[in-house]
Amino acid sequence: MKRVKQFISSGTASILYVLAIVSAAFLFPAAAAFAEEAPLYIENEWNFVDVSMDISGGIPENAAGRLARIRSTGRLTVATSPYYAPQEFIDESRTGQDRFIGADMELARLIAQRMGVELEIVPMDFTDVLSSVADGRYDLAVSALSFTFGRSAILEMSKGYYYTGEQTSSSLIIRAENTEKIRSAGDLAQCVIVAQSGSLQETMAAENIPFYRKFRRLPSAGDVYEAVMAGKADAGVVDTGIARVYIETHPDCGLVLVPDAVFILKPQYTGDRIAAQKGEIELICFVNGVIDEVLASGQYETWFEYYAQYSAAQN
Repeated sequence: MKRVKQFISSGTASILYVLAIVSAAFLFPAAAAFAEEAPLYIENEWNFVDVSMDISGGIPENAAGRLARIRSTGRLTVATSPYYAPQEFIDESRTGQDRFIGADMELARLIAQRMGVELEIVPMDFTDVLSSVADGRYDLAVSALSFTFGRSAILEMSKGYYYTGEQTSSSLIIRAENTEKIRSAGDLAQCVIVAQSGSLQETMAAENIPFYRKFRRLPSAGDVYEAVMAGKADAGVVDTGIARVYIETHPDCGLVLVPDAVFILKPQYTGDRIAAQKGEIELICFVNGVIDEVLASGQYETWFEYYAQYSAAQN
């Protein structure tokens, strides 16, 4: 098993856990009693954390690892790339920490509130978000993160908290003038395509686009849209749901999605995630408790819709 701490996840790991307890009860009664007192925090068979902690009392006094350090310091640090409205972006009319707004930023503030600590949001390029958390500089990455196998290999990832209401997918976005020229991924052999570096869309492009003239990786999703609009790229690989919101809130952008170029993500890997340093499963279990709260109340969707309109009004 990957990590022994507290609690237990679902599926195969649960069955193995029960079998282990039954065996121990016959061979080592004392060990069985200890195991009953200290169940497991583990990743599930898909390599992310799907169990949740009871967060009603804040951070437990017996918390360990980074969660204990957050309790001790009274501060939660969150790395984000604030260039991805409506999840995270900057309101230039505000100052300090208040200038970081969006649905994800509200979620980060709620996590800190439930922990009973102060929040420090640290802005950076998206390519630095994951590495800064993986090497322990910051506690959490909250930046509209999609699941990828590469990310789950170096980070602990939470359960999903935002779903578009349709199958999670990536799509090609192009200029409207090219709708006859680009009808599918097979029409990109002589084209320049772009995707955000380190994103799920970069992975989906590599898996689903066999031929292209040039594949460029850009720092942010906003750079992808701008490159296509400016004619510096022929097509961009983008999140389908977010792209629809972008086109709707930027009616003069001249961009359209290619209907026959949609790359579907497997259901178990859908939803935006929060990430922590590898091994910090207890911290992610606390985060999952907050995610459970916003999923049950529908609060995240409310934030998302509000900031989608807010972002549109800024442009």
